[in-house]
Amino acid sequence: MSLTELIAGVEHHEKTLTVFNADESTAAELREQFADRNVRVVTERTESGRPGEFLTLSDDDGVITATDLDAFYDALETRNRHLTADERPYRSILDHLDETMFTSWSIERMVAASREIEDRAWRVGEGALYAGFQTLSTLKGELDLYERLGESAVDVHAYAVPDVDPPERSAFTLHLERSDEIAASWFVVFDGGGDPDQKCALLAEEREPREFYGFWTYDEDTVDWIIDHLESSYGFVEQ
Repeated sequence: MSLTELIAGVEHHEKTLTVFNADESTAAELREQFADRNVRVVTERTESGRPGEFLTLSDDDGVITATDLDAFYDALETRNRHLTADERPYRSILDHLDETMFTSWSIERMVAASREIEDRAWRVGEGALYAGFQTLSTLKGELDLYERLGESAVDVHAYAVPDVDPPERSAFTLHLERSDEIAASWFVVFDGGGDPDQKCALLAEEREPREFYGFWTYDEDTVDWIIDHLESSYGFVEQ
């Protein structure tokens, strides 16, 4: 299986967010919130109107999880403040929405999401970080950041197609790959530094010029699979 096939597998599993006992404006707000995600938002009302306003998240196999509406909004607000995992309140809906397809993300949004994972690796201060830049010319714009990461105890690996001469660097491992998969893929993957709860990954592919389609995940098995794929498929190191 390739990175593209992994993205396609996530894409084909649309989830449904069902809003119970809330007005249509709430559903409209949630549709706007997740407009770029592979999530269908629908409304339903229980016969008695109890137990109040709540949400369920489901897929083809049935209901995955549920929470009341206020708790969901509290978790959403906390997530938007970029707090650490330990500082976040109950957020089961958001946990399961993480591994859901996003569409048409700009470079700016991709950079912002990448920074979240890079910052996590910096804070943990150990482990391994794997980042795909598509081309060496793109990597050159990130050299200072990745040199600083590499000078920590984090083992940093960068992957790119050589469209320019390799940059001078000493603190991270550079993998030069003439591969269509590397040329099309943007990824940042952190192995957690020994803590499974810190594992995370962003994986996307460029399907249209400078527009990216993919997902992010905190799922341990998915993160491990991406790392295994990179390590087994791309071994050449620029000396």
